[in-house]
Amino acid sequence: MKRTLVALAALCAVSGAAQAQSSVTLYGVIDASVEYVNRVAASPATPNAGGYRFAQPGVGGLSASRWGLRGVEDLGGGNQALFVLESGFQPDTGNLQSGVLFGRQSFVGLQNSAYGKITVGRQYTSFFDGLANFSPLRFAATYEPGIWWMGLNYRESNMVKYTGQFGGLQAVAHYSFGTGVSVLNASTALANGGAGETPGHFSDNTAFGASLQYLSNGFGASLAYDEWRPAVTTGQPGTVRKFAGAASYTTGPLKVMGGYRWNKADFSNGSTLLRDDYWWAGVNYQATPALGLSLAYYYADVKSARAAPGAPQTNPANMQQYSFIADYNFTKRTDVYLSAGYARNGGLSFDSAATAFAFNYPTMKGQKSMVGVTVGVRHIF
Repeated sequence: MKRTLVALAALCAVSGAAQAQSSVTLYGVIDASVEYVNRVAASPATPNAGGYRFAQPGVGGLSASRWGLRGVEDLGGGNQALFVLESGFQPDTGNLQSGVLFGRQSFVGLQNSAYGKITVGRQYTSFFDGLANFSPLRFAATYEPGIWWMGLNYRESNMVKYTGQFGGLQAVAHYSFGTGVSVLNASTALANGGAGETPGHFSDNTAFGASLQYLSNGFGASLAYDEWRPAVTTGQPGTVRKFAGAASYTTGPLKVMGGYRWNKADFSNGSTLLRDDYWWAGVNYQATPALGLSLAYYYADVKSARAAPGAPQTNPANMQQYSFIADYNFTKRTDVYLSAGYARNGGLSFDSAATAFAFNYPTMKGQKSMVGVTVGVRHIF
């Protein structure tokens, strides 16, 4: 009888240990704000109409609102299975962010403590992963030109991705068998409305990239490359290429960072849609344990642009923007903030046809500058 009780106790202990090493976590962020913007057009198609706007935007000032599930199962021998399902929503209405339930992330994979992980599904590009630590505002949903910087394809469907962490060095590479852009404006010349894998046309909408990032002893550096081949017409893909380098240094409460991104987007006939050089610099300062301050500068040197393959080439004015955030944390999960941005020669966050007007800052005719201020509250769960 004693032996039976001991065996049952041991079995329960083993079962409990196995369960403790496998988990599913519900997580999320809700960020809601109120914003004032001057000189904003009523829509991209009506640049003669508009004025100031005082409203609650569909995205928060610091973070895009989201909820998700992530799970890990221990397979033994240093191996684990994992998954992530993440859904974005608009805090002002509760609507889905892009009309897709798990449009932010949806992937499953395997990982090993020594060799890294392989994930399959909808994910962030390796270009995004390699540069996320060098974003002055941590890719704030408002007043940081994230889509101009990363591209419309900063998330991609049908992706296989490798991520390896070797001490302070992170290596990431990915390949998408067919990715599309689900949020479009009619004047987004190279996007394809969400089309993915195309039977008989293997290269249509494919994408790939890689990044190397090093973080150690307060110093950080990164190199990243990204290529996307969107096909508006089946069998005739264009090409969008990006290359970037960045560096940062952290000492005590202060972090400084900066970088450069090269971009060239071509139509299928080889003519250039957009060629630009993008520069950024920023400072983060933790003034007190509760109060964080961030200041950033962004500059886009647009070498050439055209609206369609046969349209004339133009050289629009170079865009620049200054952004500021004051973020006060009541706890590790709840904070309030004030964020402000000043843009020159374009809309806030460099909003334009090239970004599919994703930030909702279309410019008015003849406009030279735009100012925005937003205050809000964010809760992380």
